[in-house]
Amino acid sequence: MKVFGWLLGVGAVMAATAASAADPVIYAAREKAPAPASATFRGYTGLLPACDDGRVLGRVAGLFATRERGYWASGLEIAAFDRPREIGYRSWGPEFIPRRFCAARTVTNDGRRRQAFYEIGEGFGFAGIGWDVNWCVTGLDRNRAHAPGCKMTRP
Repeated sequence: MKVFGWLLGVGAVMAATAASAADPVIYAAREKAPAPASATFRGYTGLLPACDDGRVLGRVAGLFATRERGYWASGLEIAAFDRPREIGYRSWGPEFIPRRFCAARTVTNDGRRRQAFYEIGEGFGFAGIGWDVNWCVTGLDRNRAHAPGCKMTRP
């Protein structure tokens, strides 16, 4: 008798769940578009520096030199940036963390021209405060963190 009561209770719960899932009003409420990141977390403003901002380019060049010197034991540095441009802003939608995607031609101190891709992200700074960059220089992503061809730093 106890088993019959238990089965009856499980059947009632399953029927109620199936009925609520089939209800179009409840289903429509579940399918609402997500709120923008700035509305969900009030710390996001979407105000990010431009791709050609000196602070951004200096940060990319500094991080590049630090990685080359410290990890790869190389003296390679970015000597110059040419034509930095925006290739996307909030490309994944407003519900994601604000990001500005950029591309620029670079000249390294060995005289070679390479393409650099970088994203400026809000909340990428230390402890999630401020902006910072995630970057990749084509041909020099030796550990393939942004492979293939720096695709992971593009929109």
